[in-house]
Amino acid sequence: MNEIFDRINKCVSEIRKKTDFVPKTAIVLGSGLGDFANEVKVETAIGYYEIEGFPVSTVAGHTGEFIFGYIGDEPVVVMKGRVHFYEGYKIDEVVLPIRVMKMLGAEKLILTNAAGGLNRSFSAGNLMLITGHISSLIPSPLIGKNIDELGTRFPDMTEVYNLNLREKARAAAKGLGIDLKEGVYLQTSGPQYETPEEVRLYAQWGADAVGMSTACEAVTAKHMGMEICGVSCITNMGTGISDVPLTHQEVQETAAKTAKDFKALLMKIVLG
Repeated sequence: MNEIFDRINKCVSEIRKKTDFVPKTAIVLGSGLGDFANEVKVETAIGYYEIEGFPVSTVAGHTGEFIFGYIGDEPVVVMKGRVHFYEGYKIDEVVLPIRVMKMLGAEKLILTNAAGGLNRSFSAGNLMLITGHISSLIPSPLIGKNIDELGTRFPDMTEVYNLNLREKARAAAKGLGIDLKEGVYLQTSGPQYETPEEVRLYAQWGADAVGMSTACEAVTAKHMGMEICGVSCITNMGTGISDVPLTHQEVQETAAKTAKDFKALLMKIVLG
């Protein structure tokens, strides 16, 4: 058997010892965005540390627990915090939670993150609908022996972010009066923020926002046939665009200020 697949199944088994809840939609909450979990009518909460073999968050703003419950009538599983490649985890460990949520029953995935703005028409506090991504600067989570039970060896990536979910997000933002930006997200390994030279390069590549998560998770979910929607909270402008030195505290504070719009938008996307 495949060692990675065995680990996924072990984590699923550990969760099933605690709950038989079957989610339809999975939601990953990024830095400073964890308060959205308060919108869930909770059935069960499980800390990552309670699941044998599951990677545990080490970053401030990432609580590290699964929330199982309902948003309206929609059964959801919410990741309150994620793990990152820069924390020292292997890439297959970083995306293991996505695979576990799919195995638990989730067919849709909403990815959120705090990101730096590269598009000069953006400003801190904007929300950006992810239309595509660049993941070439990190290892592919699909490297190694393919897990045929999850997906094909060479998955197509023409439309990673589901068109119907993007239309729902646009309609939701319009109805809420939210100025929803759109653009391409680029993932780096981190943990250092980008240099001014890198910011200029990534913008030339066509990226509108940059961060340290999400793209590898989206590749994994696409491999498994999930429908994916991605939303970035632009918490700061990239180095060289902004003269202010970047800090994780600033990221968290800006994300907190956008919480109202962020919560309202995600609610609408989930409920359709």
